[in-house]
Amino acid sequence: MKKALALTTLTFSAFALPLVSFAAINNISDVGSFIINLINNIIVPVLFAVAFIVFLWGAFTTFILGANSDDVKEKGKNLMLWGLVGFFVMVSIWGLVNILTGTVSLNNSGPTGGTPKAGVNIGG
Repeated sequence: MKKALALTTLTFSAFALPLVSFAAINNISDVGSFIINLINNIIVPVLFAVAFIVFLWGAFTTFILGANSDDVKEKGKNLMLWGLVGFFVMVSIWGLVNILTGTVSLNNSGPTGGTPKAGVNIGG
């Protein structure tokens, strides 16, 4: 387990190092944008891929390896279940974050819509 964690950390560091060196970070806003882009473009797709691989491995274990053994079938079904739970949790959180960022404007320029209009011309 420790070897796998060390290998994963080393691989992630090797892929992330060029991103850090070419980031051209000048202020705190650039740091925030870099972190958000790193999460959205690298970490989230990797997590989706891991959940998909867990689901596929569970299906393979259930239907191919566990053809004659009920114990192996049960382990495969559990892997499939946890893969689907991972998908559900990630998609749910991703949707909530998109709803939050779509409804809340986090810039300092005030409301983005301007002054509300009634839609009726009065006096003119």
